[in-house]
Amino acid sequence: MTVATVQGTGSLTGVQKVALTLMQLDKDNAAALLSRFSETEAAEITAAIMQMQRVAPDVADAAIAEVHDAAVTGRYRTRGGKDIALGLLEASLGSERAAGVMSRAETTMAGQQFDFLDGVENHHVVQILEAEHPQTIALVLAHLRPQRAAGLLAALPEQVRPDIARRIAATQSPSPEAVAVVADAIRQRTGAVLAAKDPSEAVGGLPPLVNIINHSDKRTETSVLDGLDELDPELAEQIRSQLLTFMDVVHVDDMDLQRVLRGVDATVLAVALKGAPQPVVDKVRQNISARNAELLDEEMARPVRLRSSQVDDARAEVVSVMREMEAAGELVVNRDGEDGYVD
Repeated sequence: MTVATVQGTGSLTGVQKVALTLMQLDKDNAAALLSRFSETEAAEITAAIMQMQRVAPDVADAAIAEVHDAAVTGRYRTRGGKDIALGLLEASLGSERAAGVMSRAETTMAGQQFDFLDGVENHHVVQILEAEHPQTIALVLAHLRPQRAAGLLAALPEQVRPDIARRIAATQSPSPEAVAVVADAIRQRTGAVLAAKDPSEAVGGLPPLVNIINHSDKRTETSVLDGLDELDPELAEQIRSQLLTFMDVVHVDDMDLQRVLRGVDATVLAVALKGAPQPVVDKVRQNISARNAELLDEEMARPVRLRSSQVDDARAEVVSVMREMEAAGELVVNRDGEDGYVD
């Protein structure tokens, strides 16, 4: 679906039909309906609204008939676009949350330039990317979903990861034409036969890099950050300051943390808490059941010497759950005003 006039409903997805329906409602009603969706769903719907600048009246009528049981009276609004989408988000979520959802929506649109890679195995994509300039690799990874980009970053040669990470962070909105050229070149090399898509707003900078590293395994994360310590120490410190870590449990809402800890074995939790600051220990104890607290005390009281790698692995297991929930919009880490805890 390109940013153009929509002429037919045959190829519309469910998300696009919901977006089309919202575009026909007045702002207050559309905002109220949008607020019923999760932030992840709202981002997808927003991206669809932004893509559909104008909609043919018969298409709008067909979408309304399909989505709603009752007829919608009044004159249809047949315009979409970024301003319409942002207005709906601000009315339903508030300005601050709207900005975050809009950012994710723009990332969704940007990633669609490289949708053709979804069906291509990582090893094949890596073979193609290895022949490209590091800046081209960085641009491609910045446009992919964090989970996919993390897998590709891990599959690339270890020695090039820090340079690519630095280039992702330094990416500053390349021109739509440049993005289209890169996407077309990669598409041709994979042998994919797809209709050309209009370029969307580019993504780059520190946030997508942090997102990619957040979804990488511990080995890849360590490899990239250690390499950046040598290549660009300031950037490495910026990334570390934004990565979700085990110590961030103190900044997680109690109910969210209870969901995180629910599936973590007491033995693993005891190892993870070895050497942790007291506020972290207290926060964890406050958010587990009395029975699990007893098991935790028993495990922590055992005179067992642990290697640093064992503690790191146990903490990584907890952080993995936290990162998955954060990516799904089910966990919020509030670092405002924090003093910072030292491992």
